[in-house]
Amino acid sequence: MTTRVMSSEIRPPLELGDGLRGGPPPALEEGGQPVLWLVRSDRFGDVAAGSAASVLDRGERGRAEQFRRDEDRATYLAGHVGLRSLLGAYLGVPPREVPLEREPCFSCGRPHGRPFVRGNPLHFSLSHTGGLCLLAFAVAQVGADIEAIPTLTVADEAGASLHPRETAELGALGPADRPAAFARTWVRKEAWLKGLGTGLARSPSLDYLGTARAEVAGPRGWWVGDVPVDDGYAAAVAVAD
Repeated sequence: MTTRVMSSEIRPPLELGDGLRGGPPPALEEGGQPVLWLVRSDRFGDVAAGSAASVLDRGERGRAEQFRRDEDRATYLAGHVGLRSLLGAYLGVPPREVPLEREPCFSCGRPHGRPFVRGNPLHFSLSHTGGLCLLAFAVAQVGADIEAIPTLTVADEAGASLHPRETAELGALGPADRPAAFARTWVRKEAWLKGLGTGLARSPSLDYLGTARAEVAGPRGWWVGDVPVDDGYAAAVAVAD
């Protein structure tokens, strides 16, 4: 079984605005697409800031305080309050009571790896950048990533760390096309590595996910999809088959 990159088949994310409305979130289906949510700090930020003290745990609040830039702190709070709110809706418990734990780190074995819900098959992933947060929920291992499209310099420098075939594909593109193609590849890679549980402890040069929009072969047992988001950003989700 090979990875499928299916930008046209992934449903656009739902949006979390002033709060959860209209009943429970969409049901998660075995073998189905993950349910995706987009959280915007300019819409959800005031709600998140006002409820952070009663929703987030001490560690989450401490990490929020470490951000120097107000925009970065607002994005973090929006994403994590949104995550706990949605997890609480799926689990039927108040957001503060969601029993979040951390898996052992892939590299060192300490408990700061991928978060999970103790005693529940619900899987989830959170990524945030520049005022946007992407959340994915599924009944199988799942990873999500969203990134702002970088400058050409950053794309060229970071592109050298990708799979050799991907680096060659990027090199064949003109300067105007390389940043978006790099971002498309990078979010696919990060989404899959998050779903796998290794993060970037596994080198992004080891696995080929491709730079084009077309379907490509990739790691066995997973499919990867490009997620439609705002102009200037790239996003992807990966789910275990």
